[in-house]
Amino acid sequence: MDETGGNGTMYRMTELRTAHTADLDPAALTAARALLKDVFHGELTGHDWEHCLGGTHALVWEGAELVGHASVVQRRLLHGGQALRTGYVEGVGVRADRRRRGHAAAMMEALEQVIRGAYDLGALAATDAAAEFYAARGWKRWQGPTSALTPSGVMRTEEEDDCVYVFPLAVPLDLSGELTCDWREGDVW
Repeated sequence: MDETGGNGTMYRMTELRTAHTADLDPAALTAARALLKDVFHGELTGHDWEHCLGGTHALVWEGAELVGHASVVQRRLLHGGQALRTGYVEGVGVRADRRRRGHAAAMMEALEQVIRGAYDLGALAATDAAAEFYAARGWKRWQGPTSALTPSGVMRTEEEDDCVYVFPLAVPLDLSGELTCDWREGDVW
C-alpha cells in the first residue's frame, strides 16, 4: 500500500519488524548486510557484520525493500568490579534517501525496549554524526577511560574514550569510572 506525501510524492508504507538473527531468512540477512555496506560507504568489514549477529534486529521495510537496520547483541562490560550483562547496539543505519523520517528513532525505540527487559544496561559506540541523536534519546556519553579485555590482558582503548555511550538502567554507574569491554575480533567497541 502506498501513501501520498504533502508534495504529491508516493511513498510505500513502512513497517518495523524485530526478529532474532535465527529467525531471519538468508534474503533478509543479505539485504541487511548490503544496506549497511551502502550506508557505511563500503567500509563494513566481515567483523563489523559478525558483530551485528546473534541478537535482536530491528528492520524497517518499505514494501519488500529494506531501508533501515539496527541490532542489539549481548556483551559483558566490566565496571565497578561487576561484569554487567549489556545490550550492545550495532549496525544502525538508514538508507540515505530515507533518512529524517523517524526510522532510526523507531528502530532504537524497539531495541531500547529489548535492553530494558533483558539487560543491566545498554551500550554502543557512536560516530560523531550520530552522537547528538543518541544523547537526545537518553544515552549518556562515557566520560571515564575505556579498555578491552584482550587475550593479552586489559588494554586501554584511548581512541574510543569519546565515542562510547551507555543507556543506564537499574545498575548504578560512575560515568567517570573505568569501563572495560569483552574481547572480540575487529573493532572491540
